[in-house]
Amino acid sequence: MQLRVAVSRIRRLGWGLALWAALPVAAQAPSVAASPALQAFTENLPPLNYEDERSARGFSVELLEAMAAQAKLGVSIKVLPWARAIQTAQHTPNSVLFSLTRTAEREAQYLWVGPISDRRIMVYQLARSQPIAARSLDDLRSLRVGAVRESATARQLEEQGFGAGRLLDLAPDYGANVRKLLAGRVDVIVSQDWTVAWHLAQHRLPFSTVRAVMPYDADKSYWFGLRLDTDPAVVQRLQAALDTLRKDGRYDRLRGRYFE
Repeated sequence: MQLRVAVSRIRRLGWGLALWAALPVAAQAPSVAASPALQAFTENLPPLNYEDERSARGFSVELLEAMAAQAKLGVSIKVLPWARAIQTAQHTPNSVLFSLTRTAEREAQYLWVGPISDRRIMVYQLARSQPIAARSLDDLRSLRVGAVRESATARQLEEQGFGAGRLLDLAPDYGANVRKLLAGRVDVIVSQDWTVAWHLAQHRLPFSTVRAVMPYDADKSYWFGLRLDTDPAVVQRLQAALDTLRKDGRYDRLRGRYFE
């Protein structure tokens, strides 16, 4: 009798186990939402971000990849013209836009992770030239000032009275702007420190080839901007990852590869 009862209990247990195994996985245990793959968009602004041989490269690109790996998030990065990058990011879920200047006008438009780096736009002259004593833009009005056509800096200079063709010499790109300074075609250029250092390096010249005359716009930083509907947990994981990279020295080592 006892043997028959035991056998019956074993059979009932076996049927229960078989039924449990046949249930969908979600019914057996609470499911864990898979982390979303991030879609990142940027522009050609070396050495922060640029496209080389059809792949995204640069300090900000490598930093984002390292952050995603640290946070265990997938990420794909595409380099586009800046206006298109902004528009595409606006219509793409789980998107990241960079390197994005954090301004009061943009503050409420994104969820911010960063900062990536300082954004220091300076007025530069050749170090071998007679030092220019300038404390304001008014002190530059007797000089030939180089800037990049259609850039925010060029538009600001034009609004401040530096008319193109008179005081303002517009170059088609940042590399040409630096080359004009090296050739003596302009007295000073207005450009970001990273960009000047990068293009000088392409000529095998050290950053000490130029001298900073005065700051032009040096109180902002570059950040990663995420859509407002991004999962807050993803934003927190990315920020924590960046904080970790700073603490353990990987951020500084990466930065040293691009700009001394």
